[in-house]
Amino acid sequence: MFTMARSRVRAVAALALSVVAALAFGATAPTGAAAAPAPALAKQGPTSVAYVEVNNNSMLNVGKYTLRNGGGNVFDVAVIFAANINYDTGTKTAQLYFNENVQRVLDNAATQIRPLQQKGIKVVLSVLGNHQGAGFANFPSQQAASAFAKQLSDTVTKYGLDGIDFDDEYAEYGNNGTGQPNASSFVHLVTALRANMPSKIISLYNIGPAASRLSYGGVDVSAKFDYAWNPYYGSWQVPGIALPKAKLSPAAVEIGRTSQSVAADLARRTVSEGYGVYLTYNLDGADRSADVSAFSRELYGSDAAYTP
Repeated sequence: MFTMARSRVRAVAALALSVVAALAFGATAPTGAAAAPAPALAKQGPTSVAYVEVNNNSMLNVGKYTLRNGGGNVFDVAVIFAANINYDTGTKTAQLYFNENVQRVLDNAATQIRPLQQKGIKVVLSVLGNHQGAGFANFPSQQAASAFAKQLSDTVTKYGLDGIDFDDEYAEYGNNGTGQPNASSFVHLVTALRANMPSKIISLYNIGPAASRLSYGGVDVSAKFDYAWNPYYGSWQVPGIALPKAKLSPAAVEIGRTSQSVAADLARRTVSEGYGVYLTYNLDGADRSADVSAFSRELYGSDAAYTP
């Protein structure tokens, strides 16, 4: 059983290509607002989430799986993996950064994102540490946290996305003279982001210092998240956040690496214990209908059909 946290392709750490240059710290014309989605075919059961490593794979893979019994989408949320939180040593500020592959997806939203949204699939951008010392848990002030929250919400607006996913790995707190995690940072960040985008998705990959620092000064931001999920593939672990079961995924599978029997067992347990989310990682371009069917049968009572 694969139970370690995901092993992933690291994004390049070059500050020169920072997305801040693209956003220019000001209002930017959207590259195409999200089109109104076609009504998704009715599907009963948990929300299925698919992370896609866009360094290697296409976001469009998420839309290629439907349920044989009824034709609805297997996946409800597609996660672009991943943007980064970088550190500008000159200004001593955190900056949102896109490597060339993430930037390509965003610049081509009309062909890489809108087709999913038009099928009723939400598209969320994951943000990850990048070994530079900047992370969600060490903003030195509320102002600094709010400034990064604005970078995030501006990106969601500019590219017509459906939300932001926080993944507090690989920050390497302390690098470049940055601070260690503090109690207020993530609370200020999430509070500001939710204020900026009250109707968008905010999700938590339940790992790292930020995930254990959800309360400060009488403010608990747990309820500001739409979802939280287990970060250890091939395992069952209930996220330690005060959210209802409908918003939690204790199950996590890596498609093609977690065995079909384990994926089915985790899906069965998700339903039997009343949880509302099922997390998958690393959906690639191969026909994975056998792997997907292993959990779709348990979640939705149907095999998955793959359409190239």
